[in-house]
Amino acid sequence: MKDTAFAAHVRDIVRQIPKGQTRTYGEVAAAAGHPGAARAVGSIMKRNYDPAVPCHRVVRADGSVGRYNRGGSRKKRALLAEEGAFA
Repeated sequence: MKDTAFAAHVRDIVRQIPKGQTRTYGEVAAAAGHPGAARAVGSIMKRNYDPAVPCHRVVRADGSVGRYNRGGSRKKRALLAEEGAFA
């Protein structure tokens, strides 16, 4: 699949999410200048295997962790817990 400027921008935004914090797919889309593109952000994160892009820090609007392409939602929740994202 062809990489786009939007996808590169999304990955740059996700790289800036501090450890111990999360952003929703919608928040990332809005930060990228496309507030209606939450599903596109999800697709970009689904295809991300770059460890420098902490895609586990992007969660659903309802606060649930959603899926994770490197070990499932259980792994995603564990990574977030290790980082202190959950009280």
